[in-house]
Amino acid sequence: MSATTIAGRHALVSGGGSGVGRAIALALAGAGINVTICGRREAALAKVAGESGRIFGIAADVTDEASMASLYEKAEAARGPIDIVVANAGMSGSAPAHRTALVDWRRTLDVNLTGAFLTVKPALAGMAARKIGRIIFVASTAGLKGYAYVAPYVAAKHGVVGLMRALAAETARSGVTVNAVCPGFVETEMLEESVQRIVAKTGRAAEEARASLAAINPQGRFIQPEEVAAAVLWLCSDAARSITGQAISVSGGETW
Repeated sequence: MSATTIAGRHALVSGGGSGVGRAIALALAGAGINVTICGRREAALAKVAGESGRIFGIAADVTDEASMASLYEKAEAARGPIDIVVANAGMSGSAPAHRTALVDWRRTLDVNLTGAFLTVKPALAGMAARKIGRIIFVASTAGLKGYAYVAPYVAAKHGVVGLMRALAAETARSGVTVNAVCPGFVETEMLEESVQRIVAKTGRAAEEARASLAAINPQGRFIQPEEVAAAVLWLCSDAARSITGQAISVSGGETW
């Protein structure tokens, strides 16, 4: 998918109503790609769709197989086969492992890991038959290392990286590439939720909490959503056709 062939392709971005998903959708649309975004909040999807005539929103639940099958049916009927899938939807929470309720463990894995699988599964057979496709998981540095107090999230993101590697091995001869982008702390709504949890549990000021998270990045800053989007866009191109099975850290040197 070179610069000349990427235009006119059809991409699906889950969790496209905010944050990294929004940035990815806008970057892909800016490259001439038709983008279907999905999520559970229709108003958020409509707002992002209003930013580009190439972005279209469809409400769907990544943890529900029937919902994702319906999404593919609607999206492909309207805009043709999906050539690019970016499994971005995710959630996080925090608690010591011994205080983590089973319902929270299951919900975190459902959204971050099972949701990633259900997002890409319907695309696999068609991509292999057409001998072209890009699958990109938005994982996390939590898929490459451990963090305290987020055991379900770390387990789920490690699972996403493992899923990526398994699919890359399956599809290596088919013309399909499968990779993961693993950002550190990104300046999004999810980051602000993490800051507020730190404030609530420790009594620290919000700016102090933000500074403690930024310091985890050796560059001393937060990753911007557009930086993650740029990595995704590159993985969609012909320049990255030999890149498959890779977990690419976008973290200012936190992991490699």
